[in-house]
Amino acid sequence: MKIKPMEEIRALLQSVADGMDIELVDAEFKQGHSPALTVYIDTEDGVDLDTCEKYHRAIDSALDELDPTYGAPYTLNVSSPGLDRPLKTQRDFDRCLGEKVEVRLFAPMKGKKYLEATLAGFDGKNVLLEGEEGEFSLELSRIAKICRAIEFDE
Repeated sequence: MKIKPMEEIRALLQSVADGMDIELVDAEFKQGHSPALTVYIDTEDGVDLDTCEKYHRAIDSALDELDPTYGAPYTLNVSSPGLDRPLKTQRDFDRCLGEKVEVRLFAPMKGKKYLEATLAGFDGKNVLLEGEEGEFSLELSRIAKICRAIEFDE
């Protein structure tokens, strides 16, 4: 299935989000047996079902006009990014400063591909972490996934 460039689709989604005080976290198009455009949103107060529904209604007609799939059918999903969403943007990293994060590496570092540490900084290319051994820096390109650590109360 041919689709329009994701930059064009994201620009449309962002313009609607801006007018609703909603953060467009990500948008992805999955092709296959059941093609779907999934849009992840967030707000200062979090996302509930009503927020997803309002944003879905707001983008539905705009997407129909853009016609991202050149007339081919697809499913539109609007969702919260979830508690364990990966940190991708400067804003994501800024929100998590001082918090514990889970880091999965592409290649082992000191024999480990997984670590937990406190997020101490981010400059766009390097992540500054504070762990048991003190502060250390990791290039973002070495990190497969970094997300907020989820701790459960007992």
